[in-house]
Amino acid sequence: MNKAINKKNSEHISFWYDPDKRSLLYQIGAAFLFAFVAWYLISNTMTNLQRQSIATGFGFLNNEAAFEIGESLIEYSAADRYMKALYVGFLNTLLVSFIGVILTVILGTLIGIARLSKNWLINKCAAGYIELFQDIPVLLQLFFWYAFFYEMLPSPREALSPFNGLFLCNRGLIFGIPQTHPAYKYMAIAIIIAIVLIIIIRKWAKKRQDLTGKTFPFLLTSISLFLGFPFLSWIIGGMPTDMDIPVLKGFNFKGGLSISPEFAALLLGLVLYTAAFVAEVVRAGIQSVYKGQTEAAMAIGLKPGQVLNLIILPQALRVIIPPLTSQMLNLTKNSSLAVAIGYPDFVSVAGTAINQTGQAIEGVMLIMIVYLIFSLSTSAFMNWYNKKMAIVER
Repeated sequence: MNKAINKKNSEHISFWYDPDKRSLLYQIGAAFLFAFVAWYLISNTMTNLQRQSIATGFGFLNNEAAFEIGESLIEYSAADRYMKALYVGFLNTLLVSFIGVILTVILGTLIGIARLSKNWLINKCAAGYIELFQDIPVLLQLFFWYAFFYEMLPSPREALSPFNGLFLCNRGLIFGIPQTHPAYKYMAIAIIIAIVLIIIIRKWAKKRQDLTGKTFPFLLTSISLFLGFPFLSWIIGGMPTDMDIPVLKGFNFKGGLSISPEFAALLLGLVLYTAAFVAEVVRAGIQSVYKGQTEAAMAIGLKPGQVLNLIILPQALRVIIPPLTSQMLNLTKNSSLAVAIGYPDFVSVAGTAINQTGQAIEGVMLIMIVYLIFSLSTSAFMNWYNKKMAIVER
């Protein structure tokens, strides 16, 4: 009956007074307007490029790059194509972003907890760190660390060496590494197996605790597996101890592993800057948990570690994860400032390619796509983790 009345009333409503029909018309009009603006911009751009005889398209990616890249995780030479040069820049950006995010979360969490310490000195030192690094622009911090490595550190012949095999100079941080041996491959496999076992044991221990209330020494077991499996693989593999120690030859060190001043300055600047914001996120998340819950947990006999893992963190993470995701994205996007200190990230390599080929539109488009991939990947992972850590209401 009501449906019939509503249908009858709707038939008497004119088109312009029907909100559903008007909204549909507005959406169609907005779509046509967007399409027209896009067509106008693209056609105008293509006309101007043709007038100036500038090539278009991504065919230049198959041409010879003809420029060297100072740092590369893969083999690269000037004879390689632009595609490989951009891939080198992509890997460099991925490396500094991945390591930077991990170090930032660790450092920011420690400082955030220290900010809540009852020890006056620790509390004030953490507060001073946050105020100092938040108030200085990240670009200035990158310049400072870059100048620190090149201006304040000695030359390779006078390199600082706290102990044998480690050198710090204006060429970067150089240290010894184990020589290549099959045992190290087995150690890497053992680490992966240990991580898988730790994940399985964690799920089993949590299920066991939910059913019986009995706790399992998960931390001690995890450390034993993570260290024990690789150690056993090292013993079975022959216990290799040979090291590739860097040696000064001429004006630089040969051998070992070298971390360039550009990479070190970029990593230090991004981590120290972003960790200050992460610390405030962690502090706010912990303080969002009502103090009475902590007191109640301690009253029933839970240890401080259990209170942190079972009461505080599960609730604090709901507040911490969303802004923490934003800080991770900020660190990744701020890595594009590497061009200011000479680190060959994707923006730097793409900029060189643009200068040589003149195809700025394609180059900028590639930069946008790469950073969009980084951002969407990080957001997808953190959204998945946020849903996993969400407290299920009964």
